[in-house]
Amino acid sequence: MSKLLFTIISVVLALFARLPLPIAHGLGRLIGWLIYLCSPSYANQIKQNIKQANITQASKSDNNLLSNIIAESGKAILETLLIWLRPNQHLLPLVKKCDGWDQVEIAINQGKGLIFLTPHLGCFEITSRYYGAHHPMTVLYRAPRKAWLMPLINIGRERGGITLAPANAKGVKQLLQALKRGEAIGMLPDQAPLEGEGEWAPFFGRQAYTMTLASKLAQKTGAQVFMAFGERLSWGRGYHIHIRPIEMGGINSAERLNSEIERTITRCPEQYLWMYNRYKVRNQPPPPPIK
Repeated sequence: MSKLLFTIISVVLALFARLPLPIAHGLGRLIGWLIYLCSPSYANQIKQNIKQANITQASKSDNNLLSNIIAESGKAILETLLIWLRPNQHLLPLVKKCDGWDQVEIAINQGKGLIFLTPHLGCFEITSRYYGAHHPMTVLYRAPRKAWLMPLINIGRERGGITLAPANAKGVKQLLQALKRGEAIGMLPDQAPLEGEGEWAPFFGRQAYTMTLASKLAQKTGAQVFMAFGERLSWGRGYHIHIRPIEMGGINSAERLNSEIERTITRCPEQYLWMYNRYKVRNQPPPPPIK
């Protein structure tokens, strides 16, 4: 992509980032439905994942769950750009409440580092921006397939005290060094890892190739592990960040990690990114049967 074209796109997106959150979320609902109605593969992925998880039985609004998921998925698309491009002084007031921050402060004072696990639930971009506005944080990322997106990701995510670490050996070294300094790191625990970087474990009743990096880092450093997500409040009112400490050993296996992720998702199932193919298989051997 030419420098001029990238500049034009950046200006357009910067103007978009000034939209009030209620308008952005309203447009997002429309986009979610347009994609759902125009893309059979997208629609099937959502419905298959919901059926596999049997999530409607855990929901208080069974009849409206699919509609809510479609709308929330569209909100996620637009709000990501808004959060990437909005400065902290305009973004942080959108966080109306943060549960568990007292536990975070305790862990910081212990000096062994913090591991934040943020599933594809709610607004997962707001959690790192909120923490990075207060303390340094290193966030693991996987490079996008389209290289021209990387400068935009750098602009959007490397804000405040946030440093990005690529999902390779160099990035893992960055994470380890951050923990040894007593700082925080962040990662998406439900992202399908590459070959050799995970283990098979049940996830909502089906085997999913699951990351082991978080467990290894926690065991090596003694860092406190937290599960976190940013719940979208209705009518674009902002976000409620939920932070929950995980007991020592609570993620010492892929199966236990997935159980913690499931527990978090069932708190707000309509805001999980159900179109994500959590069960993708790259070059791994076939999964073992569910016991």
